[in-house]
Amino acid sequence: MTKYFTSEGLAKLKKELNYLKDVKRKEVATKIRYAASFGDLKENASYHQAKEDQAFLEGRILHLEKSLKQAQELTKPKQSTKIQLGSKVLLAFEGKDIKFQIVEQEEADLQQGKISLQSPLGRALLNKSAGESVKIKISENEENEIEYKILKID
Repeated sequence: MTKYFTSEGLAKLKKELNYLKDVKRKEVATKIRYAASFGDLKENASYHQAKEDQAFLEGRILHLEKSLKQAQELTKPKQSTKIQLGSKVLLAFEGKDIKFQIVEQEEADLQQGKISLQSPLGRALLNKSAGESVKIKISENEENEIEYKILKID
């Protein structure tokens, strides 16, 4: 299944993968060797923690490799009146204007203004046009909703 990433998102994934392979693998291997030097491995908490760290690291590496194999660079969306993957949107919320770009889940980063297409807001915005409003429930337990007005789509 193809996953689309911005050029920045692809670069970030590649950078993380290289760092994990080139730096973190060596660090974890050193921790394992050091912990193993204490002798009995059955009750060696440092050794077991280092092995857990290694398993987590290898899982993350596999995940990144799989994501990159499925990755395709997201080209600038055709000028559209509808919000789609890759669209940059300007929204009005509580008297403030906020910008978001709609991206795949792996690239989402709220601090960089990138929201996942799979998020409640991303799903609500999909295929909407400028001038429309969307409402998002705050939680299942509450009746409250947040309303965003779509001001502009790039």
